[in-house]
Amino acid sequence: MNILLVGSGGREHALAWKIAASPLVKRLVMAPGNPGMASLGELRPLKVTDVPALVALAKEIAADLVVIGPETAVEAGLADALNAAQIPCFGPVAAAGQLESSKAFAKAFTDRHGLPTSGYKVCETAEAGKAALDAFSPPYVIKADGLAAGKGVVIAQDRAEAEAAIDDALGGRFGAAGARVVIEEFLEGEIGSLFALCDGKDSIVFGGVQDHKRAYDGELGPNTGGMGTYSPAPVFTPELIEQVRTRLAAPAFAGIAAEGAPYKGVLFVELMATKDGPKLVEFNVRFGDPECQVLMLRLESDLVPYLVACANGTLGQMPPPVWRAESAICVVLAADGYPESPVTGSIIRGAEQDFGPEVVVFHAGTSRDADGTLRASGGRVLNVCALGATLQEARDRAYAAVAKIDWPGGFHRTDIGWRALTAR
Repeated sequence: MNILLVGSGGREHALAWKIAASPLVKRLVMAPGNPGMASLGELRPLKVTDVPALVALAKEIAADLVVIGPETAVEAGLADALNAAQIPCFGPVAAAGQLESSKAFAKAFTDRHGLPTSGYKVCETAEAGKAALDAFSPPYVIKADGLAAGKGVVIAQDRAEAEAAIDDALGGRFGAAGARVVIEEFLEGEIGSLFALCDGKDSIVFGGVQDHKRAYDGELGPNTGGMGTYSPAPVFTPELIEQVRTRLAAPAFAGIAAEGAPYKGVLFVELMATKDGPKLVEFNVRFGDPECQVLMLRLESDLVPYLVACANGTLGQMPPPVWRAESAICVVLAADGYPESPVTGSIIRGAEQDFGPEVVVFHAGTSRDADGTLRASGGRVLNVCALGATLQEARDRAYAAVAKIDWPGGFHRTDIGWRALTAR
């Protein structure tokens, strides 16, 4: 098979790593990819939102499958264009992508289809947003409506902070993504990320992960796109997984199909396990980043047949995926100043050494000079991932590798996995 993978982050590096290991794959082309992905196939310097160029590339390489990594490519309509060109695609059409690209759409969708979630209000002016706070109690959850790379959420502890967050979002901090804000009820419980695959008709659960959203140890600091993950997560009991499947994932797939946009790809259900059962925090229409990294480490099955089955409508014929018994962990190394103003250009040394067979370093925001020097080029820069017989063993291996990377220009959390480890 010839496969085109679209994207350049840690998620896409992990997908490329797993796809390249498949005996079914003859040629892997990545657009644009990153320096860490270069050894796995061919890189093409195309923007993930340049839909005509990506469709042309898919035709050029006679792609048997195009795998869409980032949500921005979904929003740009890449799947729609590939479908029109009759090129098999793993990833939803833009209409289904609204489940992520518009939080207001997603909330209204939950109302239409009876999905459990938090109370909310959608506001287009700062005056309306501040008045809407009267209906909520602190802490207040303020979200930019559109795509903001995981950074458009503020959990405000008091009214003043909430009003400032509303002013920031509607004042242009997130560009068009902040043209509206969604104010939500704060949910009490334990957060989790469950993934499900769908081929437009049939669906299966595809792994559970727990993420660490806050920038600093102890769940402090601003929200980020994710500072680390681990899997399996104790929160995902068989009972909770079945509840999420029947109350959130399956109804979402049925609902979006009923609205004329059958879902083909992976749905990321971010949920809060509350005393009243799972409630939706938000949908994402792609693999999580950095959730995907630990899923790919733990996935024993060949990934490619599942991607193909989603694209061609044969997922119902696939067996349940097989997962390794080991625990996996991912520690994100981010550039100083992330998430507000990451400092780029600093030199990274030692990230590409051999850390042993149980450790993999995925690149997320790197660039390489002509002389081979590796530099930070984004906010979240490296993902240091490890497997272990226990979560503690995986964690020890990951942090031992982190200690060997020479990068004064970055930082990381030192407590990834704390919830599971302290609950023992």
